[in-house]
Amino acid sequence: MTEKTRSPEYRLAQGALSGLRQDLFHNAFAYRPLPPLRPDGPLVRRLPGKRIRRAAVWLPHAVVLFLAFITLMLASASTGTGLDFLVVGFAPAVAVGMTLVRPVGAWWVSMAPTPFVAVLGSWGDWPWAPSGFLGHLTVMTVVALRTRPRTAAWMWVITAAYSVFADTAISRGYGSNAPGMLFTSAFVLLIVSMFLTRREARQEVAAEKTVTAVERDRRTLLEERTTIARELHDVVAHHMSVVAIQAEAAPYRVENPPEELEKAFATIRENAVAALTELRRILGVVRAEDYEAPDAPQPVLADLDNLLGNVREAGLETEKTITGAVRALPQGVELSAYRIIQEALSNALRHAPGATAKVEISYVLGGLGLRIVNTEPQGLVKPSPGAGHGITGMRERVSMLSGEMTAEPTEEGGYEVTAFIPVAQTVAEEAS
Repeated sequence: MTEKTRSPEYRLAQGALSGLRQDLFHNAFAYRPLPPLRPDGPLVRRLPGKRIRRAAVWLPHAVVLFLAFITLMLASASTGTGLDFLVVGFAPAVAVGMTLVRPVGAWWVSMAPTPFVAVLGSWGDWPWAPSGFLGHLTVMTVVALRTRPRTAAWMWVITAAYSVFADTAISRGYGSNAPGMLFTSAFVLLIVSMFLTRREARQEVAAEKTVTAVERDRRTLLEERTTIARELHDVVAHHMSVVAIQAEAAPYRVENPPEELEKAFATIRENAVAALTELRRILGVVRAEDYEAPDAPQPVLADLDNLLGNVREAGLETEKTITGAVRALPQGVELSAYRIIQEALSNALRHAPGATAKVEISYVLGGLGLRIVNTEPQGLVKPSPGAGHGITGMRERVSMLSGEMTAEPTEEGGYEVTAFIPVAQTVAEEAS
């Protein structure tokens, strides 16, 4: 009989037996010590005092050992010493303690002495003596917490099978406490299974949120890089076009230019056109099909007053301060600085209603410094519909220019963005 011709019932039974073998038989006595609680867990971190928190991480171990001690005391109260105490008290207590290091093996140790209770028992209820009842229930609970719901189901099924066998085959006429064991254990294991299922679901949701956040960061980063590539293409393409046009027109501005000069300008124009074509070919892959290059030039720091005016009209009072000698910077630096200021002010508008903002631009010897800071919000902060990754784009722009950037809350409750973009000095600047 092949796998395809076997009935669904057969495959279901085969899968169930395979699960039983994996849960309760395969490496049943493997060493699996119970780890301590995390010091930063939700329970331990709320406790006062460092010494108390250090001791509290061993709380589960203390509870299990305390239940093992209670099991031993119940046995000593219902039996004397000797073989009865060994079977009824010592074995269940050892099984409870074993759950700390060999959980599945502890369950088998808890089940093993129960048939002997019928032979040696001199108490009223059976197949579980009071100590065995508490010990076996504790073992099943701890093992279920340390494994998974399927293991809990198999433990209960085997316990129920033994209970039915004990009541029908080896009953000694005592009152059976098997129904109480089965009902109590089913209730406890059901709660444990629900807890484990909920915890696993929370972990999966947290993992999915983490993956989603990472993917969103990557997508935002790619979108920002695409935007930067488009803007740089427009900036560089403009300058390369100007070079090509001037190189073509230059020979006509000189009367009877030398042949070498004409060839040199022709070579300059050819190289400029080739570079422009290659630039458009490479950066063309990042353009959307419906993308259109802007008609106006890309904004620079000289256009900052228009931006601040729009921001003020939107409700954010903004003050601009410029320090140092204003000088012309590479257009890529000016564009990135403008975009950083624009994004920082946009974030202040969204997240700090009623606040005021300051924009500081510092022309220093080695580059350009930016500082955009806003005060704490004065009104109700509503959830922003944006993706919340504007800072990622600012960091990408600064990183592209080998600069440094920080973005963090201020002590007064506002927010501050600082950036430094290095700019190489030209020969003319160094001479002056």
